[in-house]
Amino acid sequence: MQKERFIIIMAIAVVICLVESSIRPYDRLTWVMEVAPVLLGLPVLVFSYRKYPLTTLAYVLIAVHAIVLIFGGKYTYARVPFGYWLQELLGTDRNPYDKIGHLMQGLVPTLLAREIFVRSKTISLKWLINLIALCVAMTISAFYELIEWAAALMLGQGADEFLGLQGDEWDTQSDMFSASIGALIVWIILSKWHDRQINDRSDSRAW
Repeated sequence: MQKERFIIIMAIAVVICLVESSIRPYDRLTWVMEVAPVLLGLPVLVFSYRKYPLTTLAYVLIAVHAIVLIFGGKYTYARVPFGYWLQELLGTDRNPYDKIGHLMQGLVPTLLAREIFVRSKTISLKWLINLIALCVAMTISAFYELIEWAAALMLGQGADEFLGLQGDEWDTQSDMFSASIGALIVWIILSKWHDRQINDRSDSRAW
């Protein structure tokens, strides 16, 4: 019950952020493209909760990823205020907020793929589960870069806000590198915590 209340609060917070972001975003088309995964994913998570509830860790990271996407849609990735703060703190040449988005793009799919493989017991070797989950995340990252490429071809200059290149010719490579870091975080840092939550389906002790 405590877990359900916590998840409901997170879901409400995400919906509030989503609604607020829809009010006068910097660029409406960019907002639609950036928050599309949230709009598609929320109903899936709601309808699958009873039959296939995920771990609390998975729901928390999904919520964080959703909020990262929402703010990227609201301001565009090159203009998110938190990114400007990071830029000043790190002394970078560009707003690095989009790298947070791509890090989450590696982290969340890896965790979800890992959870499915562990719970289904189709693979017994943990290192192989982690490796395949990482490959799933990198495939998604590569596919997303293809979507960005297609958007650039179709929209021309109109895709600049969605792409968030900020003049970086190596943006695609650094995006995928950020995703790989997110995937490795799951493998190296979060895997044992994740296993405890999977083994204790109630999550009452693990989170």
